[in-house]
Amino acid sequence: RKVEAIRSVIDKSGREIRLEVDGGVDAVTAPQCVAAGADVLVAGSASFKGGPGCYAANIAALRGA
Repeated sequence: RKVEAIRSVIDKSGREIRLEVDGGVDAVTAPQCVAAGADVLVAGSASFKGGPGCYAANIAALRGA
């Protein structure tokens, strides 16, 4: 709901502002953030979980692949 509210304020301002979500972003919440109006997602822990052998699969999951 916070992202939706902030997106609304940004849109009403008429300014070109990118909305970033940092924290709690994972394969489940990433599509929710985008649907709510986020432009940029920071997914540190979700990207690196499981070590180097898992990075590609983690990023694919974040992208919804």
